[in-house]
Amino acid sequence: MHTPCRAACKNNGGICSGCHRTMNELSDWRHLTNDSRQQKMEQISGVESTHQCEQCGEPAYCEISAGNDSCWCFEIEKRDTSSLTTSTRCLCRQCLSALPIK
Repeated sequence: MHTPCRAACKNNGGICSGCHRTMNELSDWRHLTNDSRQQKMEQISGVESTHQCEQCGEPAYCEISAGNDSCWCFEIEKRDTSSLTTSTRCLCRQCLSALPIK
């Protein structure tokens, strides 16, 4: 798999506004196998998910819910969630990246 870059790159508080990979995922991309790259893109796109995003209802992926010790969202800058009306678990990458940075 080639890069999922869409030439819309902008570091939005630790997450790319184009492909929604974290800065660590971007820098580690070249070291991943094609299978690992495919799996990461399936997680980002919602093909592989652990729950539904409570903000938009689309599939979302939480690495902690999947049994890991850490999650991709720990790598990005904290977001202001005060505008959310529900007590959300995890938002999808698109919804989380749309929130203002604290």
